[in-house]
Amino acid sequence: MSRISIPAKDDVPEATKPTLDAIQKALGSVPNIFRLVANSPAALTAFTSFQNALSRTFDVKTRERIALAVAEVNGCDYCLSAHTYLGLNFAKISPEEIALNRKGVSADARAHAAVSFAVKIAEARGHVTDADIANVRAAGFSDAQIVEIVALVAENTFTNYLNEVAKTDIDFPVVLAADAA
Repeated sequence: MSRISIPAKDDVPEATKPTLDAIQKALGSVPNIFRLVANSPAALTAFTSFQNALSRTFDVKTRERIALAVAEVNGCDYCLSAHTYLGLNFAKISPEEIALNRKGVSADARAHAAVSFAVKIAEARGHVTDADIANVRAAGFSDAQIVEIVALVAENTFTNYLNEVAKTDIDFPVVLAADAA
């Protein structure tokens, strides 16, 4: 059971209702993570603004691959469950590729560079090496895209940490970090 309240959609602060209505329209439901963040109108606005801006950066497969890798690094079962579901059903990533992404790699060379760099950022808390930067650049990523990978790691780290603090009830098919990817 969640340690921080996950209000029903009708019980969230009034200021958050339009955002949750938009999420309901887009996804067909309002996942627990959004209702959890909706406890704070400021946090929900910040989170969804960051998420919306980053949705215009990389393709959905790359974003989901990074989310899976970061969730695995941070041991977040909620996010592994959510992003496995989203990866399979929306991004159309194969189960085999999802397993690789959870290990911080990809069968696609360019995606591999992004995912492995994201893992290095998460594991080293940003203290990457010159070689790490050179490797991601060699795969064709611009400075702007390097910044965007860091931003995706930050976005996913926020939800990983919040879900671990709250012990958010998982409302997706359950995937556990403790299970072998």
